[in-house]
Amino acid sequence: MSQIDPQSPINPYAGPVGTNTPIGNGPPSSAGEGDATGGIIPYKNPKALIAYYLGIFSGLPIIGLPLGIAAFVLGIMGLRDRKRNPAIKGSIHAGIGIGCGLLFTLVWGGLILLMIVGLFLRTSNR
Repeated sequence: MSQIDPQSPINPYAGPVGTNTPIGNGPPSSAGEGDATGGIIPYKNPKALIAYYLGIFSGLPIIGLPLGIAAFVLGIMGLRDRKRNPAIKGSIHAGIGIGCGLLFTLVWGGLILLMIVGLFLRTSNR
């Protein structure tokens, strides 16, 4: 049976007096490591997170080309940050940003190039 410290308020999750460890099944975690998202959203690596969203939205016509370029650049920067500090996570988000950004940059850039070539050929045939 654990001892109760009469000086502190009653905490049903506290361990024995003087141990400073919580009662539970897992190892105690430090106060700064808690993450309500379960590690799914890399909020400590905003470049990777922004690259992910820009990469997804770069599939939209008209605005896709600049969003794709930005997603590609931010994805690379997010991967560099992840390599420097593995605790920040976000390599998957950065990878998706790089992949989608590159893909849609090539798609929209290619379509724009085809339109320019088509206009040039059309005006040269007259």
